[in-house]
Amino acid sequence: MIVKNVDELLSHGNVEGRKIALDIIDYAIREIDNYVLTRRMVRVVGSKFLVGDLKFDLKKVRNIYVIGGGKGCYAIAKALEEILEDKITDGIIIEKKGFGRKLGRIRVLEGGHPIPDEDSLRGGREVVEIAKKAGKGDLVIACITGGCSALMTHPADGISLDDVRKVTDLLLKCGAEIQEINAVRKHISAIKGGRLATYIHPAELVNLIVIDEVRGLPWGPTVPDTTTFKDAVSVLKKYELWDKIPESVKKHLERADPGWETPKEQNFRRMGIKVHNVVLANSETVCKAAEERARMLGLNAMILSTVMEGESREVGIAMAGVAREVEMHGRPIEPPCVIIVGGETTVAITGDAGEGGRNQEFVLGAATRIAGSRNIVIASVGTDGTDGSTDVAGGIVDGFTVERAVKLGIDIHKELMRHNSFYVLRTLGDTVYTGPTNTNVMDLRLLVVTGRSSRRVTG
Repeated sequence: MIVKNVDELLSHGNVEGRKIALDIIDYAIREIDNYVLTRRMVRVVGSKFLVGDLKFDLKKVRNIYVIGGGKGCYAIAKALEEILEDKITDGIIIEKKGFGRKLGRIRVLEGGHPIPDEDSLRGGREVVEIAKKAGKGDLVIACITGGCSALMTHPADGISLDDVRKVTDLLLKCGAEIQEINAVRKHISAIKGGRLATYIHPAELVNLIVIDEVRGLPWGPTVPDTTTFKDAVSVLKKYELWDKIPESVKKHLERADPGWETPKEQNFRRMGIKVHNVVLANSETVCKAAEERARMLGLNAMILSTVMEGESREVGIAMAGVAREVEMHGRPIEPPCVIIVGGETTVAITGDAGEGGRNQEFVLGAATRIAGSRNIVIASVGTDGTDGSTDVAGGIVDGFTVERAVKLGIDIHKELMRHNSFYVLRTLGDTVYTGPTNTNVMDLRLLVVTGRSSRRVTG
């Protein structure tokens, strides 16, 4: 199974509901495996290279280059290498450290995530070198998945890697939404916000994108930017970070003029940059897969949202309220049922914090509101297999969680305030461990309600 610690997770609590949740997680993540999706989308038929509806005559393509970055880019590159074989001239991708995986014709580097490091910088520079080699008659395929922003790093002139690291750390802790974080990162980079595509021009470019942003739009260093320097400054001031960022970043953002701006759609058209965006998967894809599996199991199912945002523990509390409404009144859906939620919440951190992540905080927030229920199970996982600073995907809770924590002397409320959710769930045996999943489409959350009850649960 995708979940590696199933036996531990089914050794306590609401076993029936947990089995349902873990089964659906397993099925849904398998359905969005980037390797499988790429093999479905990309193929070679005779001398034709087909990518979805796109057709390229390999007899007319001089060179094919593969570049990419992100926590799910390896699976895409692996599929491309198997499909194109020796037709690939050169390639390089950067994935998160710790896997040690290799390919034949495409080099695999490992970089720091979520904070970029020297290897991320090296990867960014080597991607630019390949981009500069591409010329007229060449085809460049870019594999873009979540994590690319950190793993493929190339600071703008005058900004050091340490400066980028500090800004990234501040943004990740302030509770900003991912699109706000990216507005800043794109404007302190030499390649993000579509700039990488200008290096690739005049070669033709195909982006294979796995969307991990709530907006649901194609994104990455080879896609035209929709934000501005002014937007980047506004984000930093909104979260009171302007006076905390390095002076080099301030000067870079303040002195920006239209000539420095990241390329927009009209710039791509004027320059004649030929780019095709092909979306392999997004939040809708995983949520629909989860819905399909729930119905295969004979359950009522509904997708509540694919774009859920907010402070993680508060969203968890709100979703627990939805689950309780289902249990008590059969609204908005009759149990036995599964309510499916996609999107990406945030965790705002001030001061010292423990270990955890947005999915773990979500389920612990929910656990405080479903104590005593014999019907409700709530699970939340990062589809890439990691959550925050931990090596687990997320967590799972039920109506027995609070009682079990109390018996072990754990104050869930206190640990939530310290953002120490990993300690709580690990101690309870309720962290969900998957390892790398070959995908990344934000988060998958499941509210499983196995029956009705008029009995009020404790808050």
